[in-house]
Amino acid sequence: DAIVRLYNAFYSKWTPANPAIGKPLIKPKGIDDVPIVTGTLWSKNPATTTADLLSVARSIQTELQRVPGTREISIIGGSDNAVKVLFDPQRLSAYNLTLDDLRAALGAANSSSAAGALVSDNREMLVQAGSFLMKPEDVADLVVGVHQGAPVFLRDVAEVSLGSDTPKQYVTYGTGIASASTAKDTARYQAITLAVAKKPGENAVDVAANVIDRFEQMRGVQFPDGIEATITRNYGATAEDKAQTLIKKLIFATLSVIVLVILALGKRESLVVGAAVIVTLAITLFASWAWGFTLNRVSLFALIFSIGILVDDAIVVVENIHRHMTIGKLPLNEAIPVAVDEVGGPTILATFTVIAALLPMAFVSGLMGPYMLPIPINASTGMLISLAVAFIFTPWLYRKLFASLYKDGVQHAHSDSAETGNRFTPFFTKIMTPFLGKESGKKARLWLLAGIIGLILMSVGLGVVKAVMLKMLPFDNKSEFQIMVDMPEGTPLETTQQVLQALADQVDTIPEVTDYQLYAGTSAPINFNGLVRQYYLRSEPHMGDIQVNLVDKHDRQRKSHEIAVAARELLIPIGKGFNANVKVVEVPPGPPVLSPLVAEVYGLDYQRQIAVAKTVRSAFEATQDVVDVDDTIEASQTKWLIAVDRARAARFGVDQTTISNAISTALQGEDASFMHSDHAKVAIPVRLELPAGEKSSLDAVRDLKVRSRDGSLIAVSEVTQIIKSERDQTIYHKDLLPVVYITRSEERR
Repeated sequence: DAIVRLYNAFYSKWTPANPAIGKPLIKPKGIDDVPIVTGTLWSKNPATTTADLLSVARSIQTELQRVPGTREISIIGGSDNAVKVLFDPQRLSAYNLTLDDLRAALGAANSSSAAGALVSDNREMLVQAGSFLMKPEDVADLVVGVHQGAPVFLRDVAEVSLGSDTPKQYVTYGTGIASASTAKDTARYQAITLAVAKKPGENAVDVAANVIDRFEQMRGVQFPDGIEATITRNYGATAEDKAQTLIKKLIFATLSVIVLVILALGKRESLVVGAAVIVTLAITLFASWAWGFTLNRVSLFALIFSIGILVDDAIVVVENIHRHMTIGKLPLNEAIPVAVDEVGGPTILATFTVIAALLPMAFVSGLMGPYMLPIPINASTGMLISLAVAFIFTPWLYRKLFASLYKDGVQHAHSDSAETGNRFTPFFTKIMTPFLGKESGKKARLWLLAGIIGLILMSVGLGVVKAVMLKMLPFDNKSEFQIMVDMPEGTPLETTQQVLQALADQVDTIPEVTDYQLYAGTSAPINFNGLVRQYYLRSEPHMGDIQVNLVDKHDRQRKSHEIAVAARELLIPIGKGFNANVKVVEVPPGPPVLSPLVAEVYGLDYQRQIAVAKTVRSAFEATQDVVDVDDTIEASQTKWLIAVDRARAARFGVDQTTISNAISTALQGEDASFMHSDHAKVAIPVRLELPAGEKSSLDAVRDLKVRSRDGSLIAVSEVTQIIKSERDQTIYHKDLLPVVYITRSEERR
């Protein structure tokens, strides 16, 4: 519904001033886009390339899509094979050829169509016109022109080879000290990660277990010899562990209430209260399902949170019936309605008071609202259900259990509850009597009041002296954390990978680490935190991630937060040496935000905003316990503008589009065609570009020649000039105003 409203609001006003601007893509992202299972493929064999790993990953991807409940299965890392056509501008010029000639030849020679059929001897024979390019040799043997009466082959003007494409991202796998392997392997290996997400509404525990089972079944079948596979994320196991822990706490809370009732009232009374709690929880779970909530960690927490409130109504009713039967003035059938009526009004008022306190939480907006919604809904619903159970089910069950204990409906038979009450009477009499006297108890009451006030002040003082951490939600003991690396804009991919390797040397020294993955030029598989912070958009060469996996929390002494704090102290100095911004990111216990602390700088002059933001950032960096400081200001990056002299180009009969396309093809590369293969899942591109060694300067680009209208060749340098400039800053907006963000976290020890 929200997506439909967004589309209506956006496209009803979509009138771009420039017709060249394409329509924006609105793509929904939700919690089900977070992968629940990731598996990393790697190999110790140096002869195994990322293209080989990618081929295996694609076959596994197809198999995993057959597992019920799986949704999107993405592959991170790897370089496809490509037929590289590395042209030589001088040789092209010598044969009177241009890039347009190569582009046309590659496109025209790689076409085929069903041309019909022939009928002969009562048989129909199909006819196919043309054939596809099937081998690199087919590409090299293409005739791209004629010079002095002789054909010019593509191999005459370019080097044609089949191999791995130029990497745009690097994924590396390494093992830690706590690895399950018998010997620590200090080497790191090129890798590929498969990330599996589930369908909405599916049980994450079951889907994750089925995916991992299928993954294990493919070992030795889909995995060739020498290729290893490691499960690097299993959120199904995490969810099951959390759910089991919460269920145990729910059972413990329920049993605690029953034990207290046994001590205070008696065994049979505790059976009534216990049955009322179970019935209330069962109906509440059904109501939660009817509301559309799933049984997850938040909804279970809501039940634990409200368990003390849910039993109040039943305990009040049972206690008052018990009191009437202890007095013994009325038969059981008459005492029950009277007892329930006496406490009915206050119980109803108390129930709706609690609901009034909880229900406003359901109207909280932002990320916190949907995250916390099950708590007020489940707790309020449970309160209403507990009220109905206390007035209907509890009196009925009490009568059923106690009817046989009373003779003639009046005489109170042997009752352990009466003995329990007599046993506790002296204790409470001794404790409460000193406070009850009007004059004699005045001093005791004043001391009691002073003690209560003193304890309150002491509890508040714990936060003032930082003996207790004041935090909305406590740190969770996770089995993972991330290391985010941001190099200055303009840093090449290889340098980013070098920095990640240096940081990984320090990760190797952390004793709780089982394994880690380095991601250069791409993001690690996102978690809930990365979904909100949009880490999936991190795809620039100067960006990198390290996904660190820890041994299970039951097998280590330090909590994940303590490990992350220690890791920050190890990594920050290394990052500063490379001029890298290194942040240690933990998975938050609650709804994630852009950052725990965010400053926003507004103004009319954006350059002035940047200057002020830098000052604010310096202040943050000088503040104690403030870590992971970052901002949205981009480092200056050199940009060369190859400006076309339109008047001069027009005199030569050359248009700007032809020149721009030639430069783009030379530097960025262009997939001019595709080579077909019976063994490849995707078509292999035939990429036309300059050799890598020619891309270090603009000399080779200026030597490119394009064809004019009269057929002559014109050098790019004759109709262009090179202007040195800087890349424009990305401008962020909030509420239609330009803004610069400064983000930071607090280090809690």
